[in-house]
Amino acid sequence: MDKTFPSAADAVADIGDGASLAVGGFGLCGIPAALIAALHTQGAGSLRVVSNNCGTDGHGLGVLLGAGRISRVTGSYVGENKEFARQYLSGELEVELVPQGTLAERLRAGGCGIPAFYTPAGVGTPLAEGGIPWRHTADGGVALASPAKETRAFQGRDFVLEEAITCDFALVRAARGDRHGNLVFDKSARNFNPLAAMAGRVTIAEVEELVEPGVLEPDGIHLPGVFVQRVVALTARQAADKQIEKRTVAP
Repeated sequence: MDKTFPSAADAVADIGDGASLAVGGFGLCGIPAALIAALHTQGAGSLRVVSNNCGTDGHGLGVLLGAGRISRVTGSYVGENKEFARQYLSGELEVELVPQGTLAERLRAGGCGIPAFYTPAGVGTPLAEGGIPWRHTADGGVALASPAKETRAFQGRDFVLEEAITCDFALVRAARGDRHGNLVFDKSARNFNPLAAMAGRVTIAEVEELVEPGVLEPDGIHLPGVFVQRVVALTARQAADKQIEKRTVAP
């Protein structure tokens, strides 16, 4: 039951080229920065990433993106990542944009063994009808477009069918965790982390504080250890390394 690994490098050592990854975080909040850095050093490429966004230039998943190691992104938000936009528009990166709530539910459904579900989000738009560019050509044309999705009426209202997401691995960050993989997240840093963890066949969690089994109150656990296969305890320096995407102060 002891799921701890001695380092982030050891925990990501078997992630190979072409692996699919569900990655927690929102902007730079709650991102598994140590695991991402270890994966960058490890060298895997052609990664297919599912995450709300792809970090920023030089931070979070932006580190892997800038190194040309990500081939496909399923996400909701491009944000401030200029390299993300450049790679997408130049045809270097395949991108599937998904409504944020739909992305959350697709990850949750994958973790619960639900193959697909119907949602009203996107009905009557190119999201349902198809044709959204997933990959561009170098000259700005469309190399690959999204397919049309099944729609169905329930009680007089149309819904679109969305498929669940599961990934080879998931990378997440928690404030506290025990050796059995039970995790507790800190406020808004919870964001997509539990959902990404549920969707990974092998879920790797970096924790700011590692405690012994029994220390965490059962009612206070946000994600049970059944969804987590590997736990990495961060150093004090790694735990304190939290970037701010946009610093805003009062006049």
